Amino acid sequence: MPGFTLRPGLRLMSARGRGLRALGEALKAVRRPHRLWRPRRGTGASAQRSEMPPRGCRTDCAERLLSRALRALGALVGAHPWPFLLVPLVVTVALGAGFVFLGKRATTNDREGQFTPYGGPAKRERRFVQKRFRTNDREHFSAQRLTTEGAYATLMAVAAPGDSLLTAQAFAELQKLDAAVRGLQAGGLSFAQLCARSNRTCVSPNPLLSLAQSFPGGIEALLPRLTFPLFQGRVFLAPFLGGVKLRPGDEQARPVEAAKALRLVYYLQEDQPQQRKKSNRWVETFLERIPDLLASLNLASIRVAYFSSQSRQQEYDEVMKTLVPLFIAAYILIITYSVVSCLRLDCVRTKVWVAVFGVLSSGLSVLSSFGLLFYCGVPFVVTAANAPFIILGVGIDDMFILVSCWQRTKVKDTVENRMADTYAEAAVSVTITTLTDVLAFYIGTASAFPAITSFCIYTGTAFIFCYLYNLTFLGAILALNGKREESNRHWLTFMKVEYEIQHSHGYLYNRCCTGGYFDEVTGAELEHPMNIFFGKYYGPFLMHTWSKVLVVLLYLLYLGGSIYGCTQIEEGIDVRNLVNDYSYVIQYYNWNNEYFYEYGPRVMVVVTKSIHYWDSSVRADLEDCMKSVESSSYVHDTFSVSWLRTYEAAAKGMSLNIDDRDAFIGSLSALFQINAEFQWDISFSATEIYASRFYVQTINVTTAVDERHLLNELRDFAKKCKVPLLVYNPAFIYFDQYLVIVWNTIQNVLIASGAMLFVSLLFIPNPVCSLWVTFGIASAIVGVTGFMALWKVRLDFVSMICLVICIGFSVDFSAHISYAFVSSEKPEVNDKAVDALYRLGSPIVQGAVSTVVGVLVLSMATTYLFRTFFKIMFMVILFGAAHGLMFIPVFLTFFEVCVRFPKAKVEIQE
Repeated sequence: MPGFTLRPGLRLMSARGRGLRALGEALKAVRRPHRLWRPRRGTGASAQRSEMPPRGCRTDCAERLLSRALRALGALVGAHPWPFLLVPLVVTVALGAGFVFLGKRATTNDREGQFTPYGGPAKRERRFVQKRFRTNDREHFSAQRLTTEGAYATLMAVAAPGDSLLTAQAFAELQKLDAAVRGLQAGGLSFAQLCARSNRTCVSPNPLLSLAQSFPGGIEALLPRLTFPLFQGRVFLAPFLGGVKLRPGDEQARPVEAAKALRLVYYLQEDQPQQRKKSNRWVETFLERIPDLLASLNLASIRVAYFSSQSRQQEYDEVMKTLVPLFIAAYILIITYSVVSCLRLDCVRTKVWVAVFGVLSSGLSVLSSFGLLFYCGVPFVVTAANAPFIILGVGIDDMFILVSCWQRTKVKDTVENRMADTYAEAAVSVTITTLTDVLAFYIGTASAFPAITSFCIYTGTAFIFCYLYNLTFLGAILALNGKREESNRHWLTFMKVEYEIQHSHGYLYNRCCTGGYFDEVTGAELEHPMNIFFGKYYGPFLMHTWSKVLVVLLYLLYLGGSIYGCTQIEEGIDVRNLVNDYSYVIQYYNWNNEYFYEYGPRVMVVVTKSIHYWDSSVRADLEDCMKSVESSSYVHDTFSVSWLRTYEAAAKGMSLNIDDRDAFIGSLSALFQINAEFQWDISFSATEIYASRFYVQTINVTTAVDERHLLNELRDFAKKCKVPLLVYNPAFIYFDQYLVIVWNTIQNVLIASGAMLFVSLLFIPNPVCSLWVTFGIASAIVGVTGFMALWKVRLDFVSMICLVICIGFSVDFSAHISYAFVSSEKPEVNDKAVDALYRLGSPIVQGAVSTVVGVLVLSMATTYLFRTFFKIMFMVILFGAAHGLMFIPVFLTFFEVCVRFPKAKVEIQE
């Protein structure tokens, strides 16, 4: 059974621990020509043959310095454990107090602030539009002229299956619903006092609702003359009426036969800070009371979904609350796994308390690092909530390393010496593990997405604290546990027990109340059965010719599936994936995609500089630009709005001369009499027009690919235009992610890969071995990227995070197995591979399992965001372990000449 042995003192290690310990041993044996190797006392060997590289190249400087420094630290911890135990607890309490700022740090968890790229073009475009064009939502509100999403509450009504909303019964319920919403008050203020206004009246939530009320027969009287998408030649109904069934007719205004959905949008004032605050309070009241309000209305003909400008923020907060029970469950699982892994049937040598406090050490690192960052004002975004699960899963690896190194020390030595030896041996292992992880995450902070930056800062900092606490707090626990073992005390009762079996007592007594056994010959504990399995059974099986053929074929299938998956990957975050599965937001977005998919956002086309509009050639150039934009496959040219076209037509009809500066600007008043809203589209003075804007209507923008193509097409048209233009819609703030997500992912992966390669070269001086490290990283990344697409995971900031993590984890599997193969003294390549698997097979499995256990509970999360994190982490570990246990060992046997160190045989006499 894994984690148990019938023989006392059985050694168990983590993947990183055993792998890096083997690496460290090989380094010491290979790179220290002046140090003689002697057999262990009692082996009876009188002479041994050792193989070492030629003199003249010492590359173990970093390792030797680390080993010496940590040896001194280990001796100090072993001699005085209590200060090293108490100080981290005090520091954790002090830094953990920073959690009082969690609410403030999480308020930055808004969609735009965290899930859109830094310095996106659309943000600059918005600033320009806001600077040049005034808004006044108390008197002249216009939804298409909004530069932000606005402050609003919205309802979407959907008819029962097979029915239409355009009936008297349905509209009667809609009117009742509208009256109930308008009756809501917040802080003594009603909707009528806060509503956005046009012509001094509240903007109607839906033009059909207003039009139907003005007819005696309501909607039934209006229906025979109702057309879509244009009604009465000027009312654009596409944002308000969905699931429309039309009769043949004019493309711009086809007669409506039935409709499945209708949207009500209640806009509120937000121009002034005070008004924005009051409007947001009303929206919050709306969200609190709308469920009960809908239940009280007993609506029979319609089903209703709701949404608001505050919904995303509130739902993100709800997502955070669901993590608390998941974290508790993860903590319990990790403790259970750690205890089982460190449990021995020897009541003295068992490491139960070390395992429990090892998990506690990871928890303390989370509290300290998060608290410190809260103090420092670092934004806490929902993605950063994944960090504790990684720290729990990966952090205990250092605990396994320390336990394993402790078990390799001589039992009869003093605790101080054993701790010194433990730390000296664990130096390279623990440091490389931490260094690769911290580098990977801190490199990820260079991402263009604040959400990724926040996650990487929190996780990377937590790894640093985990490293420090494992060397202090956990080391102190290990020393205290060593003192217990030294006095041969029971792990639970702390009473002294007999070392010798008491024949006068039964088997159960001897099993529970005697212990402290160890190998009297070697002074070390016996090998783990998993090591025997990999060395005696799995390794030889894998080295059969037909097994190698199967492995190669399996790898080709893996690589082919990965490459195919890479061609199918979708980009961008779906907003539905940022909330809980049971959120009311899901229903709203589902219906929106089902009934309102045909017409996309209305896009501003803005002339950014002062041009001579009164010059006919300039107007011709501007018209060419508009026609170019309208030629896009995503633009419907018949629904464009241009004040200049209207002005030219009016001037022609009124015989106005607009080919002169003074005449052109002076006659704008005639244009504003035709359509007063046009004055909000021209920024001008008595002598100059600084900027102006037009509008085009997009269509069929249904997927992330469509959004990316739309943005690229419109910006390309604007860039090629002779007149300086920009295109803008508030949604472009989020579309900008498609311009950087692929390149940003590649950039982070390449930089992190380079850093991992540097670390490998620093501690693994064989360049060929480093190439295999690079191969393992690249192969794992391709596999994770491809199969995440096949597992319906999009390329977004979550998967970007995991790809960076993939690098940090892949280097462990690939570097250690490659170096173990290279450093093996076996004469044949097959024997080298078997030897490497014998040393690393068990720890690779254990490390993989510990990481998966840490994130396992995320698979049960009610949020796509966290389930996706689990999926990718699972693939990272699965593919990394597959490379370490199967692909790389086999492939290394095909390149015998490339992996040999130059060796010189030296006779060593005892």
